[in-house]
Amino acid sequence: QVQLVESGGGSVQAGGSLRLSCSVSGSVRGSRPNCVAWFRQPPGKEREGVASIGRDGSTAYADAVKGRFTVAKDNAEDTLDLQLDNLKPEDTAMYYCAASWSTSCLGSSTLINFWGQGTQVTVSS
Repeated sequence: QVQLVESGGGSVQAGGSLRLSCSVSGSVRGSRPNCVAWFRQPPGKEREGVASIGRDGSTAYADAVKGRFTVAKDNAEDTLDLQLDNLKPEDTAMYYCAASWSTSCLGSSTLINFWGQGTQVTVSS
């Protein structure tokens, strides 16, 4: 089984920054996920992809966060980090770490095989 444990998050004013981290551990029959990502779910809305990294190191971002969020994977520490800069009130959401057997996993939550428990990000105006 693959386990994902998030840390970070919190409350910040608009324009501020936060950093989320996800510890990735475990495997299934010796195999590790091909794609790891961050998703978010704003209040009353569907879960949406934010940023992802493939096994080859390629990254992808949702249009709403391009230029403001940066995703990075530390292979030595087995962590997936998300730096959130220039935060806006519309970034308020529960943020989830996610992993998938698919090589590309940002497009839909249906591509995800494993989820973390989530961490709250609240941005006030």
